[in-house]
Amino acid sequence: MPNITLDGNHFNAPDGWTILETARFLGIEIPTLCYDEGLSSWGGCRLCIVEIGEGEKAKIVTSCTYPVEEGLIIRTATKRVVESRKMIIELLIAQCPTSKTLQDLASKFGVQKVRFEPKWEDCIYCGLCVRMCSEQMMAGAIGFAFRGDKLKITTPFDEKSEICRRCGGCMYICPACSQRCPGSDETKVLCGSCYNSLQPSCLDIYDNYMCYEGLAGDCGTCLREKPEQKNIDTEKNKVSEKGKGGKGVSIKNK
Repeated sequence: MPNITLDGNHFNAPDGWTILETARFLGIEIPTLCYDEGLSSWGGCRLCIVEIGEGEKAKIVTSCTYPVEEGLIIRTATKRVVESRKMIIELLIAQCPTSKTLQDLASKFGVQKVRFEPKWEDCIYCGLCVRMCSEQMMAGAIGFAFRGDKLKITTPFDEKSEICRRCGGCMYICPACSQRCPGSDETKVLCGSCYNSLQPSCLDIYDNYMCYEGLAGDCGTCLREKPEQKNIDTEKNKVSEKGKGGKGVSIKNK
């Protein structure tokens, strides 16, 4: 069992577990989109990225595909990771602004603008439908075709599939099939109606989230000032309170 460090927590993870599986076991939330427990891991959406290693050797990897190994140091919410996730959400929304799943992710993680030209497509190519059809329904009626800007998911030769059972599994698991609240006719790229204004403020001072609330989207922005200033103010308050008691304690005497 590899001994790893995950957000400062030392843990002996079972052999064969991925970083994502380990984090979920410990109750640490890592956002995902193309991942599903009943399907093979792909890592295509890149939303589950984490940072492993320290210093100049630190690098970004997808947690759903990266296996744990002895001595691995993992940080799930560094400033670099959080900013990268926001960029990924922007790119995904530009691809398919009508997806409620993507709009909810943007609201939860504080994405307030999309800097890319919207394409208004109805697919983000996460591959969930392809894996669902092949691995769970044992049909393989659909798959990826072509590459680059011609990439699409379709049946062989774009013809009606004889092996498709019309089960609807592909529609059930598709994050683009869930329409945003205003409907598909909305012209605004970013909805923002459910925007979470309580975004973590600790990233303004520290290099990563200081508690699990940041990842959960429930941060109360408890940190209002830099730690050094907070300590100075605390000492001043202690001296002031003792002085009021008539003891005349000063910083020098203390």
